[in-house]
Amino acid sequence: MEIKVIGAGLAGVEAAYQIAQRGQNVALYEMRPKVFTPAHKTPYFSELVCSNSLKSKELTNAHGLLKEELRRLGSIIVRAADRTSIPGGKALVVDRNMFSKVITKEIEACTLINVVREEIKNIPPGIVVIATGPLTSDDLTERIREIAGTQNLYFFDAISPIVDGYTIDVKKTFYGSRYMDGTKDYLNCPLTEEEYDRFYEELIKAERVSLRKFDETPYFEGCLPIEVMAERGKQTLLYGPMKPVGLIDKKDKEPHAVIQLRREDESGSMYNMVGFQTQLKYGEQERIFRLIPALKNAVFLRYGSVHRNTYINSPSVLNNNLQLTNNNRIFFAGQITGVEGYVESTAMGLVAGISAYLSLKGETFMPPPEDTCVGALLHYITTKKKEFQPMNINFGLIKDYRKRDKERVINNALSSIEKWKEGIGIQ
Repeated sequence: MEIKVIGAGLAGVEAAYQIAQRGQNVALYEMRPKVFTPAHKTPYFSELVCSNSLKSKELTNAHGLLKEELRRLGSIIVRAADRTSIPGGKALVVDRNMFSKVITKEIEACTLINVVREEIKNIPPGIVVIATGPLTSDDLTERIREIAGTQNLYFFDAISPIVDGYTIDVKKTFYGSRYMDGTKDYLNCPLTEEEYDRFYEELIKAERVSLRKFDETPYFEGCLPIEVMAERGKQTLLYGPMKPVGLIDKKDKEPHAVIQLRREDESGSMYNMVGFQTQLKYGEQERIFRLIPALKNAVFLRYGSVHRNTYINSPSVLNNNLQLTNNNRIFFAGQITGVEGYVESTAMGLVAGISAYLSLKGETFMPPPEDTCVGALLHYITTKKKEFQPMNINFGLIKDYRKRDKERVINNALSSIEKWKEGIGIQ
């Protein structure tokens, strides 16, 4: 019996490789070059379509720590990235074409991996890992909708920035809800008229990310970028995400404008900027959002974005084995699970591959510890929450991050991943 993996992006390749490394036959399905997505240009596996940077190499950065964990777990993707790296300062930058070619050559040379170049329109029988990414084909998307439920499949991704809760100047905030319901759920950042005017002027002239053709999806009125709302007039934001109505500050007055921050976790280590989805460049987001007095020294754990995406509501439909709760022969991996970024997708491919293999063998899968980057990501996408949005790796996700200094967090994560590695039999 062989395990079937659909999609030869970073997550699918990693899943197939991890399965084959355990001596198990795999069928890896890839529709290119017979059918291309609007983003892909080559027939090679794990094509990087957005950037050739896999972000920071430094262990003091969560992206660097995640890559080191994957490196120790024998990731084919990270090994190929190291092999094809080019100068890029503190970032792991790769030769894009060489990276994909190296991976394709190794996968095609593996006798346990049967590469099938065809489009999958229906979910095949047996154990299946779906790793088709944000541009899943229409036919397969329809099948996923049927098994996951229409309400659990999203096609348009509007993401607001997330701020490190410990970098917010709480002296310049106040708790409160417009409807007096759960007043501790929202931390409000007030602005005076003068502060709002400056914020608005900088916002409307800020640099934006250029849209790729396949991302030029018409905006939904319910998730407009804040800069698009601002273009409709100076008062628009005051009737939208910065509406002060019903909010009374510490001076018993209604502020001129308010940014609401919603707690993302129990400890208050992460706060979401409500309604602040945006296509501003990352540097511009930091510059402009720090004009908000309470966020003057804020550290952004995730930047805002608006782009076309296909992902499932993982906390509602997946367990921490990355199996569908209503059909445990089907696993999901990569960006379709609600992680953001190349390396994050790779991590969930690695987890899904190991989990699928153990399921086939009738063995119990032990999730990676939550004090590691891999485990923290898995925990985030499989733990129920009021509102689920895609997330990239950041230290705020790691269990007990605030109880240790960063050096201890890093050392602990690497020690924990080594123990997990031994526990699941990785040599």
